[in-house]
Amino acid sequence: MKQYTKMLTFVLVMGLFTSAVFVGMELWTGPLIAANEANEIKTTILDAYDVPYTLGNITEVFDEKVEVKTIDEITFYIDKSTGRISYQFAGGGVWGEIIGVITLEPDFETIVRIRVLEQQETPGLGGIVATPKYLSTFVGIKMLPQLEINQPDSATNKPNEVDTITGATRTSKAFESMLNVSYTAAAAAWAKGGN
Repeated sequence: MKQYTKMLTFVLVMGLFTSAVFVGMELWTGPLIAANEANEIKTTILDAYDVPYTLGNITEVFDEKVEVKTIDEITFYIDKSTGRISYQFAGGGVWGEIIGVITLEPDFETIVRIRVLEQQETPGLGGIVATPKYLSTFVGIKMLPQLEINQPDSATNKPNEVDTITGATRTSKAFESMLNVSYTAAAAAWAKGGN
């Protein structure tokens, strides 16, 4: 019985010690993780606006070059020199949430750039949705009347059409839907309080 008491005491002490270490690490790394996430948004926005920066001056450059405006709980990032507008989008993919940033021309209709920040789609198939090569096909595409991601064919795409990811139709349609849904909400908010 004494042996079991010692073992139980040892397990409890080690459990408490380990828990304390994990809580301490969370408290220590939490602010660093939050700062890295904030910097990821800033780098994405500044890259979309072709604004040079370093990791040492990113906050100062961002504050100088980008106006941040929140309307109806949607945060817009406006390039002070070109008027380009960025906002985050999110939605369900096939295997998990897809989160990204879309940048539009001042007409709030023409895509300048899309960057996917997080996704859990199948590597080599739906995961292509996050690759610069695929996302570059959206440059210059119109969000109106509605963005369409269609099967490739011999016909020339309309100004609002992009080809689907081969072998990942469900991811492509989910991406199309999330971009359109987020755009509708962002356009309504922007019409209320944008420029």
